[in-house]
Amino acid sequence: MDVSTFCRQSRVIVVAGKGGVGKTTTTAALALVAARAGLSTLVVELEGRDGLPAAFGRAGALGYDAELLAPGEEGGEVRARRLTPDDALVEYLVDHGLKRVSKRLASSGVVDIVATAIPGIRDILVLGKVKQLERLGTHDLIVVDAPATGHAMTFLTSARGLLDAARSGPVRAQAEEVVEMLTDPSRSQVILVTLPEEMPVNEVVDTAYALEDRVGVSLGPVVVNGVIDPLPAGSGDIDALALSEKVVLAPDVLAAARSAALFRERRRALQAEQLARMAASLPLPQLLLPDLGSRAVGPQELDRLAGSLWRGIEGLDGAGDAAECHGRPAPGSQS
Repeated sequence: MDVSTFCRQSRVIVVAGKGGVGKTTTTAALALVAARAGLSTLVVELEGRDGLPAAFGRAGALGYDAELLAPGEEGGEVRARRLTPDDALVEYLVDHGLKRVSKRLASSGVVDIVATAIPGIRDILVLGKVKQLERLGTHDLIVVDAPATGHAMTFLTSARGLLDAARSGPVRAQAEEVVEMLTDPSRSQVILVTLPEEMPVNEVVDTAYALEDRVGVSLGPVVVNGVIDPLPAGSGDIDALALSEKVVLAPDVLAAARSAALFRERRRALQAEQLARMAASLPLPQLLLPDLGSRAVGPQELDRLAGSLWRGIEGLDGAGDAAECHGRPAPGSQS
């Protein structure tokens, strides 16, 4: 599949996944791929962490105003900003003629008070701002680094909940518009991120079905982080390799090298089992990203991830379109 076509399928991509699976680095890699494909890309970060800017070589957390993180090609670029419910509330009030009181209300903790009275209002404020950015069309693609999976579910279902709770008024109108965006494949899709391990795979399968059933979102390919690449042919045979290179290894070093190679191949076999199990349970394409051997991600690591993601997208055959997993039973359910 053409990478630019893939990145233009939806104007908003929400990246979600369990904490620790590489959701933020996947967000950064996807944004960089889009920029290299010529798209003006905006990353929206919601939790105020510094992992995303660090991946682009920038120190510190993001601010409210969009900052340039990386130039792309043919007009493409990556810009990023942090967005909180307070930020969204201030902008909402300013847009509705309440500029004088907007910042005072936000700083007084009114969001906390309103959130107690109206569950889900924090998420609606943020999603409403994302919807506004999408409608403005300033950027070709908006990539949202969503909260970890547990909160991501409430984050994405909040609008439907408010439709049931609010019969009329601006809150219901905002919720309706957010639901319209989330359920229109040309406007938004969700990309789930996981690891090739039993528990993360279980969670991503359950999350995919729940999101489709409860929100009605379109699902893109599942991104699988930390996949161990196969060793080059012959390199797993430590004794033959040492002999061919005419290297004499001490017995303890040779034993350690054998153990390391065996451990790696066993882990790779277990990962292959989990990838096959996920493919059988969840009819979505998989994009595999390599195990970097380190949790720290800077520009060099990000470039490698973006390259792998680019090649994976090119390998999609049209099944990479925003898809549905509806119609097949989730694991543990009866058909």
